[in-house]
Amino acid sequence: MSVQILPATADRFDDAEHALTGGGDGPSCQCQWWTLRNEPFRTTTKEEKIEMLRAELATEPSPGLIAYVDGTPAGWVRVGPRVRQARIAATRMITANSPEPLDDPSVWAVTCFVVRKEHRGSGLMARLLDAAVSHARDGGARAVEAYPFDPTVKKRPANELYHGVLQVFTDAGFDIVAQPRPDRALVSLTLDA
Repeated sequence: MSVQILPATADRFDDAEHALTGGGDGPSCQCQWWTLRNEPFRTTTKEEKIEMLRAELATEPSPGLIAYVDGTPAGWVRVGPRVRQARIAATRMITANSPEPLDDPSVWAVTCFVVRKEHRGSGLMARLLDAAVSHARDGGARAVEAYPFDPTVKKRPANELYHGVLQVFTDAGFDIVAQPRPDRALVSLTLDA
């Protein structure tokens, strides 16, 4: 199995769509959950979300990465400055527990994973996370946060694991900053200058 992970750019929009449509809410969400607060997310159509993603992929830094397995898009991760993900500032679990100022653009967040069904269980989430950390470092991030679930405490359907899995983050060197619920954590990784 050959794995390559590349920035999700405007010329890779179709690949991003393929990665997002392999299971879970990717097709309807278009990875816009974290960019919109509740009411705008609820009232924005799928077609509008598609166009929002298309516009995002034309920006720098890229808002996500695409994993290719043997040349075929197989997974997606959203990673970028927290200030570009509006829902973060409105999420109590984060605002009550993050030691980082919410308006600090040097703090990035890894907020969404999609791994196509046929590639689940292959370690692709861990590879996407490693690439996301590198992408954040290259983009000038000082720290990276994430908000994963721990499915060993409470079993969750794969569809709900888009936040990521706690063990994948701790294996990658992230520290648990807070655990507001037994099955939910806020994790952080400070990046070297």
